[in-house]
Amino acid sequence: MMVGDACSKFLRKLNFFFKKIVKSATQSWLKTYGGDSQGMNAAVRAVVRMGIYLGCKVFFIKEGYQGMVDGGSNIVEATWSSVSCIIHRGGTMIGSARCQEFREHAGRLRAAKNLVTNGISNLVVIGGDGSLTGANLFKEEWADLLKELAAKGVEKYKCLHIVGMVGSIDNDFCGTDMTIGTDSALHRIIESIDAIVSTAYSHQRTFIMEVMGRHCGYLAIVGALAAEADYVFFPECPPPIDWPEKLCKKLEQASSSLASEACYSFLPECPTKGDWVNELCEAVQKACQL
Repeated sequence: MMVGDACSKFLRKLNFFFKKIVKSATQSWLKTYGGDSQGMNAAVRAVVRMGIYLGCKVFFIKEGYQGMVDGGSNIVEATWSSVSCIIHRGGTMIGSARCQEFREHAGRLRAAKNLVTNGISNLVVIGGDGSLTGANLFKEEWADLLKELAAKGVEKYKCLHIVGMVGSIDNDFCGTDMTIGTDSALHRIIESIDAIVSTAYSHQRTFIMEVMGRHCGYLAIVGALAAEADYVFFPECPPPIDWPEKLCKKLEQASSSLASEACYSFLPECPTKGDWVNELCEAVQKACQL
């Protein structure tokens, strides 16, 4: 999918979400949580400006779930100008922090109280697996949390609307064309390869690149294709048992050719077998007689 098509699809979904908010309430909270990823600020800007355009009040929750639990100065109303000139910036302008308290019922109760106190029943969460799992748990417990709060004045907040936006470079979320940060991560991978490939060819060295991605091999596969790597290892499809022999044969062919070549392989951050890295390095050392 082209970038323009993806942006149009994203904006249509935002438009639909805020139109539903306008019918029921006029205030929405926006927060980022967990590890940061390039593109989060662009998503923050899009949410804020679309909400303001449709007549909603949008609030930042600084420092993720920690800010939701603590409340107070962590809750700031967003303006049109507060998200100017942030698209090109990495990370997240409103901060992100792990929150052990939110894992406990008491912490989620405090977060619910802060939402109700500020008249909020709509939440936009930008984050990865932990962020969206926490948001889903929060929504499931919402009715019970309200029962524990003072009954007076909370009736109109009996329903919590949540939109989850996947901010993760891993691109491991089903139903999302490309998660926020994936494209930039691929760009950085190729930049890094371009920086060392001349050394690889000059010295006929074998390079092993480890990329992030946890249990998803997307970054490893696409990075390997873009960089024309000789081998790629990824958890979704473990290599055959005889992969060390095949790799050694390839290295021997490269080293014996008249025009010596560089050889490099990709492997993901968390391969299925924990000893892949050591096995790969031992095979390379044996073939190159290091």
